[in-house]
Amino acid sequence: MERQKQSSGQSPTAAALKGAIQLGIGYAVGNLTSKPDRDVLMQDFYMVESVFLPSEGSNMTPAHHFPDFRLKTYAPLAFRYFRELFGIKADDYLYSICNEPLIELSNPGASSSWFYLTSDDEFIIKTVQHKEAEFLQKLLPGYYMNLNQNPRTLLPKFYGLYCIQCAGVNIRLVVMNNVLPRALKMHYKYDLKGSTYKRHASRKERAKSSPTFKDLDFQEMLEGLHFDGDTYSALMKTLQRDCRVLESFKIMDYSLLLGVHVLDKSLERGARGDSKRLNSQRVLYSTALESIQGEGDGKVAEPVADDNTMGGIPAKHKDEKLLIFLGIIDILQSYRLIKKMEHSWKALVHDGDTVSVHRPGFYADRFLNFMGGTVFKKIHPLRGASSKRKRSSIHAMRSASQEVLSPQKEKDERKAQSMDCCFSSHCLPSASCMTVALDDTVPFPPTQGSPDSVHDVYLVGVQDTICI
Repeated sequence: MERQKQSSGQSPTAAALKGAIQLGIGYAVGNLTSKPDRDVLMQDFYMVESVFLPSEGSNMTPAHHFPDFRLKTYAPLAFRYFRELFGIKADDYLYSICNEPLIELSNPGASSSWFYLTSDDEFIIKTVQHKEAEFLQKLLPGYYMNLNQNPRTLLPKFYGLYCIQCAGVNIRLVVMNNVLPRALKMHYKYDLKGSTYKRHASRKERAKSSPTFKDLDFQEMLEGLHFDGDTYSALMKTLQRDCRVLESFKIMDYSLLLGVHVLDKSLERGARGDSKRLNSQRVLYSTALESIQGEGDGKVAEPVADDNTMGGIPAKHKDEKLLIFLGIIDILQSYRLIKKMEHSWKALVHDGDTVSVHRPGFYADRFLNFMGGTVFKKIHPLRGASSKRKRSSIHAMRSASQEVLSPQKEKDERKAQSMDCCFSSHCLPSASCMTVALDDTVPFPPTQGSPDSVHDVYLVGVQDTICI
């Protein structure tokens, strides 16, 4: 058995870790290109490949100037399929991760994770805890099935799961899509859960040059983001589907990461690196607009000639034109016993319905109601108005967007919803291992500000695989 060298028994330095990440992923992906393409089998989700990379090199591994380390690659064939599903070629993946040094990001959340960004803005590499990595591996079969049904999703797009063992330390890493591009300045950033308990950004966070605000801050600072009808419907349909998928896996405490770029302000661009390579490398699957478009047919929209939008979703706030970037994050938290105990304790002191930690079904409903009624709003064109009048101020359109549905329309929608009421999330069977049939329909709660139509939600649970 190969023996790892212990370099003074200390954790690797930040520079050594970043170098080992790039070297390890480069080796794993390069080695995978020699394996023929084939259908993904069930055992592929649980496969783990391990290789030792000594600093002096070996017959199969290159020499390097980092401490000796071992690399474990989880479900390599399954993740190769995920990358191909989103149109990521192996050489582009390697170029993004390995060509330039990784950029270390500050962590706005409460977790102890480290975040690294590739120099071309494409990928985020995040360290995860052992339980999170284990939970992700259990989710992979259901994740695979849901992506096949609908690649349009605001859920994290996972491209690889790795573990680096160095100097007696295990560092687990997941590669994901980057939600907020650095090339456009985010004038506002929010981490939203639909909760009000302690959902203010801290004084320390507010002092940062680019703070990440929370739910109560959003309500105090903005009056909602307004979208045209088609965009609003596509956005809410995607959020509904994603939340029901998370609910089927008993996942809660996730957030919506929201970035707002104000077009009326001067464009402030960050470092782009190799801009020529960026233009050829830029991929539409990782943009917010692409994630909510289409009907799940897997077809990629054609890029526009002027790509200054970076794939943002057009929106308005008062008289300001905006670009919105968003994605659901932190989905590797299941409603385990510790979370149930945390909610019960907080509920004794505070209103239980306002705290962040909650049972998955309630969490999803509260999350969707907050997003569909408070954060995102629909612009209704004024009927019978002239074109000049339609181009009037955003204030008139915003007031129109808050109109209550007519009694006849509500009656028609209730009739449509009654056909599917048996599939409501409140009627789902409670079981330790949940299996939900494909094409189940879960109606959105009929509250004011929520979407005004019933959408299909695609759920896949994995029997005897996801046991919470």
